[in-house]
Amino acid sequence: MFRALLGWLFGRKHPAPRATPSEADGFRRLQREAPLRTEEAPAGTAEAAATFLCREAVLGRNQRIAGYQFMLQEATRARIRHSSRKIHHVYAEVLVRSLVHADIGELLGERLAFIDLPDSFLSHPSLAALPARNMVIVPAVFADAGAPEPAALRATVAGLRERGFRLGLVDPTVVTELAHLLPQAEFIVAQAEGLDARRGLKLGNIALEVARDARLVVRGLPSIDDFRFCCKLGASLFQGPFITSREDWSARDPGPNTARIGALIARLRADADTRELAGLLKHDAALSLRLLRYINSAANALPQPVSSIEHALALLGRERLQRWLILLACTVDKAEGRGGAALETALVRGRMMELLGAGRAAAECDALFLVGLLSLIDVILQVPLDKALAPLALGAGIDASVRGEGGPYQALLALAVACERGADREASDLQATAAACGIAPEQASECHMQALSWAMQIQD
Repeated sequence: MFRALLGWLFGRKHPAPRATPSEADGFRRLQREAPLRTEEAPAGTAEAAATFLCREAVLGRNQRIAGYQFMLQEATRARIRHSSRKIHHVYAEVLVRSLVHADIGELLGERLAFIDLPDSFLSHPSLAALPARNMVIVPAVFADAGAPEPAALRATVAGLRERGFRLGLVDPTVVTELAHLLPQAEFIVAQAEGLDARRGLKLGNIALEVARDARLVVRGLPSIDDFRFCCKLGASLFQGPFITSREDWSARDPGPNTARIGALIARLRADADTRELAGLLKHDAALSLRLLRYINSAANALPQPVSSIEHALALLGRERLQRWLILLACTVDKAEGRGGAALETALVRGRMMELLGAGRAAAECDALFLVGLLSLIDVILQVPLDKALAPLALGAGIDASVRGEGGPYQALLALAVACERGADREASDLQATAAACGIAPEQASECHMQALSWAMQIQD
C-alpha cells in the first residue's frame, strides 16, 4: 500500500475522466423523462443532478469490504419512485452505463457490485457491457403493466447466470412475486428495520431449503450492535451507517506506534532541524527501515539507493515528511474490525477532495487530502477524536474542518461524504451540497469514482 502512496506523494497524479457522449445522452434522457419537480433549482443544474453515482460499502463478517451497492443519488431515486416502468428503465440504463464508463470491472478486482434493476430490465442489451463475474443483480417489481411472465423471467435469469452474473432477491417474505426465482438466487437481501430473530430464522430456512444456501445480505444497519445481532442471525454481508459510526472509546488510547509518530510530528511542526528529526527516527529502528524502504521503492529513478535517514529526509522535504507521517499514523497500528473499511472510505474522501481542489496551491491540496483522511481517524484507530488528533499538531483550518466546527474545507468534506450516502435521508440533496461548493454535480461524481479506484489500487 505505501509503495503506491509514496509514488503518489512524489507527484504522480492523473486528471479526472470526462463523461462519454453516451453517458451524457443517458442523463439527458433521464431528465427529459423524469424532470425535477422543484421550480427553484438554479439554471443548468437540473440535468446534472441526475449524474451523481453513489456507492455504499458492503462488509463481510470479518468487517472488511466485500463489495459495494451502486446507485444514482437518492434525490433522483426519490423523484422517480412512483413513476412508470418506462422511467425506471431509463434510470437503470443510466446506472448501467455509468458503471461501464467507470470501468467497474477493473476497479472492483475480486469485489462484488450490487445493483437494483427492474425485473423487466434484465434482458436489456446494456448489461452485456458489465463485468458479469463482479455483478449481483437485484430485481425489483413494479405495479404497472410490463412485468415479464414468470417463465420468461426464469429463462432470462438463467441466461444471465450462465454468463457469470449473480442473482440477489429482496426478502421473499416481503416481495413474494419473485419467490419463484429463489432456486437461482445466491443472495437474499433484507432490510435491518423489522428484522428480528423470528424473521431471521425464517430467511435462514428459506436459504437452506429453497435457495441452496444463499447468503443473507442486510441493508440499513445503523450501529455496530445491530451488525453483531445480524451476525448471530447468520447474515454474511452487511450495509449501513454502522461502518463509520462512533462508539464509546473514551477508555482507549492510541497505540504505541501512533504515539511515537505523533511525537515526531510535534517536533516537525516545532521546526526541529533535520539532524534532530533524523536522530529521533534512528531511535525507532522499525520506522527508520520503513522510511528507507518506502523512499527506495518509490524513488526508483535515483541512480543509487538511499541509505541514510538524512538523505531520505532531504528527498522528502518537510511538508511531504509530515504528510507521510500522518498517513502512517492512520495505518501503523493495525486497524481492527471495520477500521480497515473506514480507512478505505477516508482515503476516498481525501483523494476526492484533493481532485476537487485541482488548481489550488499545493499546500491547500495537501490540506484537503488530510481533512478527508482524518475525518474518520477516530473510527480507524477506535479511539476518541481528541486523542486521535492531539499528536498530529494540525493547523487550525484542518483541525476545525475535521471536527465539523467550520473551517475552510468543511464544505468539500460534506460533498465527499454525500457521495457515499446515496440512500441517506440527511444527504439526499446532493445537488445543493455540490452547489454550496461551487462545483458541478457531474464533476463531483467523476472525482468520487476516480478516488475510489485510486484508494483500491494503492491497497492492493
